[in-house]
Amino acid sequence: MPMIFYDCSTAPSPRRARMFIAEKGLSVETRQVDLRNDAHRAPEFLAINPWGTVPVLVTDSGQSLTENIAIATYLEAAHPEPPLMGRTPEEKGAVSMWNAVCEFHAGLSIAEALRNATPALKGRALPGAVDYEQIPELAARGAKRLGLFYKTLETRLQDSPWLAGDAFTLADITAFVFCDFARIVKLPPPAENTATQAWYAKVQARPSAAL
Repeated sequence: MPMIFYDCSTAPSPRRARMFIAEKGLSVETRQVDLRNDAHRAPEFLAINPWGTVPVLVTDSGQSLTENIAIATYLEAAHPEPPLMGRTPEEKGAVSMWNAVCEFHAGLSIAEALRNATPALKGRALPGAVDYEQIPELAARGAKRLGLFYKTLETRLQDSPWLAGDAFTLADITAFVFCDFARIVKLPPPAENTATQAWYAKVQARPSAAL
């Protein structure tokens, strides 16, 4: 069976997988999951992903991969060119490290700021099929953590053309998507962070960034 990609065009997490797929030059059957109308909570989707989140990649063998890192790892192994997760042990380690840094210090910070302060997300403080109440204090903490991440990002990009080294990788996709989505909480990367702004422009110019 062909691969199937479950996407949501307005959400940041599936955009990361969407960019990865595009950078690999792959054409994958895509099905949109309407998060705003609770399609991710429908029984037919929960049968595919019981956590009720996107993205999901159903592989050729029918396995459901429900996390970005799992999707990227699978596609990198199945389609190694162009490499997006490093070639050497050192490169692979750097990509994994910076990807994790971006997820923990940027992605989670934005999620805290957004999901704990947005009235429309009342009772939906965490993504997925289970309801959780908002904690306003976490919104303030998320904003503070995001500011610290931007300092880390700027320092790194002053010394490196791409986040994990000399080549564009999964880590750049992750950082770019989160930096772009941060406009939702009105906390984009500071204009004075010139290395970050130059890097952002480079990623934004790639065809995959328009998806």
